[in-house]
Amino acid sequence: MTVTIGVHGSNPSLYLLARLGILERALEPLGETVTWLPVEGTRVGELLGAGTIDFGGTGSTPPIVGQAQGHDIVYVAVSAPRPGHGALLVADEGPVRTTVDLKGGTVVLSIGSWQTHFVAKALNDVGLSYRDDITPVRPAEGQDQAARLRAGEIAGWVAQGPELAAARREPGLRVLHRVGDVITDRSVFFARRAFAEERSEVVATVVGALREADAWAATHPEEAAELHAAELPGTRADWAEALAALPWRLEPIPASFIAEQQEAADIFAANGFIDRPITVADAQTAALSAPVTRALAAADGAGR
Repeated sequence: MTVTIGVHGSNPSLYLLARLGILERALEPLGETVTWLPVEGTRVGELLGAGTIDFGGTGSTPPIVGQAQGHDIVYVAVSAPRPGHGALLVADEGPVRTTVDLKGGTVVLSIGSWQTHFVAKALNDVGLSYRDDITPVRPAEGQDQAARLRAGEIAGWVAQGPELAAARREPGLRVLHRVGDVITDRSVFFARRAFAEERSEVVATVVGALREADAWAATHPEEAAELHAAELPGTRADWAEALAALPWRLEPIPASFIAEQQEAADIFAANGFIDRPITVADAQTAALSAPVTRALAAADGAGR
């Protein structure tokens, strides 16, 4: 049989796994193969619900949106927190000194990604509304967001990965919030419930292979940066800086993560970003707990 995995450049663990051959070798004894399907990260929940893919990885927002859309998904594993993965940038000499000063302004972010969770939570923490108090807009190709900040065209800009590494060299910009100051920003791996429950051994094998790919990235930073820079925007040096900020560690789903996701879902529902309240804990299955924990322990043991 074949497992279909959605892959995109904003998830380094899956991006590398799709290029290293680790999963293909791990699945062979099970009589399984893998198909890598390029996807847009914000659509992973929808694609899982439609059965287009079996397994995917994103930031914190897409699984919440997918669950609110009625797709039967389950959480599989998460990365350790990624506090340096992204930041909300403002003009150093501009009027935005605190989060409250964003009110009435335009904030450029990847809507539907973890960046929505980040911004909505930062606003909620000071009594502001993502829906009513800012204008969130997606970045347009070719726009120079640093120049727009300095010119006062926008109030804030969320940058991540190599884009953030490059932005740090720009004059006149200031970090208003690191992502780790607001949310844990874990990389999240989730699957179709039917696939996860019927083929839990395959899911566990995928998780173990992800852990091996992470271990490879942690010990081969220059090669990992080169693989990213060969196909994705950003220089090799910027990718090396961005990837060095990642924890390269996977964990079983902790209760604290479910609680953080529930808080995000409640904020999203209150702001109309999702059209109904959800219970995040429903997106779990006992079928995965033991096999995923064993797979991570085995991968960690093999890496020692």
